[in-house]
Amino acid sequence: MEIWWANTNNTLDNNSSNLAIGFTSSAISVILFGSNFVPVKKFDTGDGMFFQWILCASIWIVALVVNLILRCPKFWPLAMVGGCVWATGNITVVPIVKTVGLGLGLLIWASTNLLTGWASSRFGFFGIDPEVVQRPYLNYAGAGLSALSAVIFLFVKTEVKSTTLESEITPLLGTSINSDGNAATDESWVDKLSPLQRRIIGSVMAVVAGVLYGSCFIPVLYIKDHSKNNESIYAGASQFDLDYVFAHFSGIFLTSTVYFLIYCMVMKNRPKVYPKAILPGFISGFLWAIANCCWFLANNYLSAVVSFPIITAGPGLVAAMWGVLVFKEIRGNRNYLLLVLAFCIVLSGSLLTAFSKT
Repeated sequence: MEIWWANTNNTLDNNSSNLAIGFTSSAISVILFGSNFVPVKKFDTGDGMFFQWILCASIWIVALVVNLILRCPKFWPLAMVGGCVWATGNITVVPIVKTVGLGLGLLIWASTNLLTGWASSRFGFFGIDPEVVQRPYLNYAGAGLSALSAVIFLFVKTEVKSTTLESEITPLLGTSINSDGNAATDESWVDKLSPLQRRIIGSVMAVVAGVLYGSCFIPVLYIKDHSKNNESIYAGASQFDLDYVFAHFSGIFLTSTVYFLIYCMVMKNRPKVYPKAILPGFISGFLWAIANCCWFLANNYLSAVVSFPIITAGPGLVAAMWGVLVFKEIRGNRNYLLLVLAFCIVLSGSLLTAFSKT
């Protein structure tokens, strides 16, 4: 009897510790994901190709440090595929921010990200095992409420100021520096769009980015699930999600480098390079990398079916607060009321998802 009681207490303590680590990691991810683009918000990043390459370089450096701390766990190339998928979605971030704003853009892609990641984990798409929670009805309700918030956010109107207008903000650089040393205007294709075109194109790109973001963890989950099969090439693979960070982030950096080289060729070796975007880009990449490492931890201690609704819906709240309080992209009592309603729905969805695990 005493042994049974001791084992029961140990199990409860372990479960409590796992939940504490998982939800703490989720909270850190939410804050950093909602804030990681703030350092570059008022700097002109042009078409975003140079910026995204700097961002991904910073991400890879963080991954290298994490890999050394973990004593270089086995490298699985398949985990790089998730990084490739993420990097493909990431090249749309700067145009999205320029067209519909940081707050609304992040909210749209986060909601699409939520549905894609949650559904693939819950129902076992793409060859991964479906994940089970103790209270599935709460999990369904939480995911549904988080998705409903996306519909409300679509009705929130944003006012995005162009970074090329000196009367509005201090620009990064009056001209971009090209390989031949000649000055070129920093006006991008986004600046030529009408307000309606910006909203439509930005929203569509945000949805596409969300689908790609929501699929990026599938290769890691696939490796972990098939590691239990002795006949699989992944037999014996680690069950600790953070062991796959280096491979995942290497895929991000490799893909972003390929895209940047293609961009340089398309631009006839005259890419638009913005020197002052380098430091903000590195800071943004550092924040994102830490947030994503915490997401890996949340997946490990909570499971993806629980972490996805929380971590993908939560950053929208943080980003919207930046958009309201600092960047003044969202104004008017109607928009404020819609945001409050959406916030309540997202919060309710996150709490229901959390309770479905306990």
